[in-house]
Amino acid sequence: MKISVVGSGAWGTAISLLLIENGNDVTLWSFSEKESETMRSTGENPFLKGVPIPKSLKLTTDISCVSEADAVVMATPSFAVRETARKMAPLLDKKTIVLSVTKGIEKDTSLRMSQVIDEELHGANSVAALSGPSHAEEVGRRVPTAVVCACTDLAVAEWIQDLFMNERFRVYTSSDIIGVELGAALKNVIALCAGCCDGMGFGDNTKAMLMTRGLTEIARVGAKMGGRKETFAGLAGMGDLIVTCTSDHSRNRRAGLLIGAGMDPQEAMKQVGAVVEGYYAAASGFAMAQKCGVEMPITEATYNVLYNNAPLKETFMTLMTRAKRHEIEESWF
Repeated sequence: MKISVVGSGAWGTAISLLLIENGNDVTLWSFSEKESETMRSTGENPFLKGVPIPKSLKLTTDISCVSEADAVVMATPSFAVRETARKMAPLLDKKTIVLSVTKGIEKDTSLRMSQVIDEELHGANSVAALSGPSHAEEVGRRVPTAVVCACTDLAVAEWIQDLFMNERFRVYTSSDIIGVELGAALKNVIALCAGCCDGMGFGDNTKAMLMTRGLTEIARVGAKMGGRKETFAGLAGMGDLIVTCTSDHSRNRRAGLLIGAGMDPQEAMKQVGAVVEGYYAAASGFAMAQKCGVEMPITEATYNVLYNNAPLKETFMTLMTRAKRHEIEESWF
């Protein structure tokens, strides 16, 4: 198959290497000529150090690379998805399948990435989403990994499953693209909070509490938006939440660590040196919760810390002293 991967960050690069391993003809598109040239001259992506780029991977900054592809993998940061999809729209063949691997929600519109792409492509192409516990650093090093591919047309998800799956990369399918994408995006907020807890010196009990209650509110809003509750117990929900909240690879957790240690949120984002999707997802998730009338206390608290300069320790204490609740009545099972 001829595949174009749009977005040359660590994840886009790791995806490209996987697809080459499976015998595909792969082109990796970069927004920046400098990024493309760096990979060409050094033989690796600076965000994926120690993972060699094979000569067979074609590197380009020409977006017309999507024009003859059997599939296009969208791997840009969430804030760049709409603009990039708009550039692609007049170039795509209607038979080309578009796969989003970006985990985010668009600011202002609260749209999922597949919805943004579908809008810009005017519904002309099949659009799917792939998510799960899959750090680029580990996929690039061939660490065994499992993800889920979701599309309203299950046959499309199964086609992508065949394209990606091999002995070290397992792909499950789902028709619940709403649940898969919301779990993928909103877990970044909880991971940022988990980092804050570590930075403040709290322990495993605190992180377990945060992850469990965080998953509850993600599932709550996800079900309200049309996702299936069982999706949030799967790879794109619980699985991705666990890995993002606990791993040193997680940019969201690393940003949270810095904030928890006392650093200004904006400075923490700069210090991480790459896109921290949880920063954007906190604003989008908060807006979504307000729009659909769902309570998301952890997301709201994170939004206030990041955007309204709310003091971290006092905000955390406010969460701990909320009115008494019954756990099962709020449960998503």
